[in-house]
Amino acid sequence: MRILAIESSCDESAAAVLDSREGLLAHELFSQVALHRIYGGVVPELASRDHVQRLLPLVKTALAAANTEPAQLDGIAYTAGPGLIGALLSGAALAHSLAYAWKLPTVGVHHLEGHLLAPLLEPNPPTFPHLALLVSGGHTMLIEARGVGDYSLLGQTRDDAAGEAFDKSAKLLGLPYPGGPELARLAEHGRPGRFEFPRPMLDRPGLEFSFSGLKTAVLNAVRALGTPSGIDQANIDKADIARALQEAVVDTLVGKCVRALEQTGLDALVVSGGVSANLRLRERIDKAAARYGARVYYPRLEFCTDNAAMIAVAGLARLEAGERNGLRIAARAQWPLEDLQPPKNSLNIQDISITS
Repeated sequence: MRILAIESSCDESAAAVLDSREGLLAHELFSQVALHRIYGGVVPELASRDHVQRLLPLVKTALAAANTEPAQLDGIAYTAGPGLIGALLSGAALAHSLAYAWKLPTVGVHHLEGHLLAPLLEPNPPTFPHLALLVSGGHTMLIEARGVGDYSLLGQTRDDAAGEAFDKSAKLLGLPYPGGPELARLAEHGRPGRFEFPRPMLDRPGLEFSFSGLKTAVLNAVRALGTPSGIDQANIDKADIARALQEAVVDTLVGKCVRALEQTGLDALVVSGGVSANLRLRERIDKAAARYGARVYYPRLEFCTDNAAMIAVAGLARLEAGERNGLRIAARAQWPLEDLQPPKNSLNIQDISITS
């Protein structure tokens, strides 16, 4: 089976072509970072309008790169939620329009399931069951993944996600949007031990997270410096704060992952989502997992943030299993992961391998 996939949940427009035997044939992405940077964050209406302009050219480019004609496709997958509703509808409407014109079935994909399955695109994919840490700007969740669509939520953030704590703290430090990657780069130059921020909820049992207090700790640190701008112009103070914040977030995530491995007895951990690209987090999780005797799997860096390749993996599994949306356009701004059901007669999706 060969499918086209479309991603438009937030501020990335993307298209990909995936074949169940030949692997990933093409993936194209356009980031709206430059569009939203002057506003310091994503403007939903601008995001939706830009998707309308970008998606169809990306689809054409992906099909050409995959040397694929519409007649060679067996279906179209698209992100149905969760996300910005206008952005989701842009991709969903295009997917259904193309499917109607080309007489193809469609399937709406859960965005988070795409992130969870992204490591299956790697040459050495994880097996089920496994533990998954999904960590991004909007979500921080520990999940027991028993199979495609068969997920149990073990713990999640009660307020801000880890990526949100990075982004908001970066804004307090005057770093440009998107703040998370900028903060991580600055943290590399920070001095250890100058600032000490809390490790939220590590001092109590359970697998829940809470990161809202960290941005308050950063704000207090900035104010305590007492300079007219709050921080010096040489970025020394910024780097020290960035390093302390990153260490607090990483310590918390690693501690909860180890706790979840112990509680579940699982010996494999998938780390996915935008924050999984953080190199300090990967370094610390690898060391902790090695001590525990667990294997760790990540998507490659280009598949950590939103992309259509991961939507293609989830969509292929469900189209192979016979799932169809019909003519109704599906888009949900809110969509709990627990609402997903395993597809019937699923293919052995772990046989999919990437070709480039």
